[in-house]
Order: sequence, then C-alpha cells, then structure tokens
Amino acid sequence: MSEVVINCRIEPELKADAEAVLHKLSLSVSDVMGLTFRQIVARRALPFGVKVPNNETIAAIKQSRTMNIVRRKSVKKLFNKLEG
Repeated sequence: MSEVVINCRIEPELKADAEAVLHKLSLSVSDVMGLTFRQIVARRALPFGVKVPNNETIAAIKQSRTMNIVRRKSVKKLFNKLEG
C-alpha cells in the first residue's frame, strides 16, 4: 500500500494539546487523519456537524458577547443572585 504525505499549518499549542489527548487514546495524528478521511468517504460528508449560523443565531452570539455574565458556584446561588 502506498501512502501520501499531507502537510497542514496549525497553531503549535493546539497541536500539542490535541496530541496529548490522542496519546491518552493511543492514537497518533496520522491515525486520526486516516479515520477522519475514511468517515468522510463513508458518509460522503464531514463526520461532525458544521453549520453556518442563521441570522438569528448570529445576532444572539453578538448579543451574548456584550452582556454581563452572571456566574455562581451553584444553581441555588445563581438563582438567588438573579432573583435579587
């Protein structure tokens, strides 16, 4: 079986983080690329959902980025804060 080499550019930290996860799964980057390509061929699509958000979702994302986010360590404390 012959093979080809695929080159891609990716941030070094992202690569290192992904490789750390893959190591725990006993997989290499090459293993994952092969599995991903096989799934693309089998599904005739990407093996995970990739969607362009609609206008309503884009508006909600933009709005959420400008809002003050309330965080608490428990649901009870969160509701107490929200209820005043």
